[in-house]
Amino acid sequence: MPDAVARRRRDPEARRREIVIAATELILEVGVDALTHRMIAARAGVPLGATTQYFATLDDLRAEALRHLAVEVDTRIDGIRAVLAERGATPAVLTELIVQGLADARAMEADRAVVTAAIDDPRLRELAHRWSTQLAGFLAEDHGAERATAAAVFIDGVLWHSRIHDEPLSAHLIESALVGILDAPIT
Repeated sequence: MPDAVARRRRDPEARRREIVIAATELILEVGVDALTHRMIAARAGVPLGATTQYFATLDDLRAEALRHLAVEVDTRIDGIRAVLAERGATPAVLTELIVQGLADARAMEADRAVVTAAIDDPRLRELAHRWSTQLAGFLAEDHGAERATAAAVFIDGVLWHSRIHDEPLSAHLIESALVGILDAPIT
């Protein structure tokens, strides 16, 4: 018996984690609605019955995988907060962060998957709402609540625009719009 199989049999939590990671990766590749137990089991390298052993329904497994993606988004939000605290919430810094985010295909897919699923799932909707509120909160101290909210809405729009149009807006356009929204001079 191979070591990995023996380890999984002795470590049910590791097997459960592998199933969740497989479901997470598949969500990014094929979308939430395309997931099947068979696909997940094949990706995780576990017997088909293992997916139902650890998760009562496919919806439970999807929800756990989406929570896993939400943790990734939370980590990125914490990184954004740290950069803004260190460098300031200027249009130039925000643009740099947005451009970096748009270049990270996995991050874009994770955001899209969680926010799209949030439309129908109140628990995920709360997470998506929290992220938007946090971003506005990071900006409010320097720019006021109204402008901060407008900037957060614009940033969400930039992210969705890049998904719909298959290419991001230019950094110049993003920064110019943020200057207009936040009423700060371009540096």
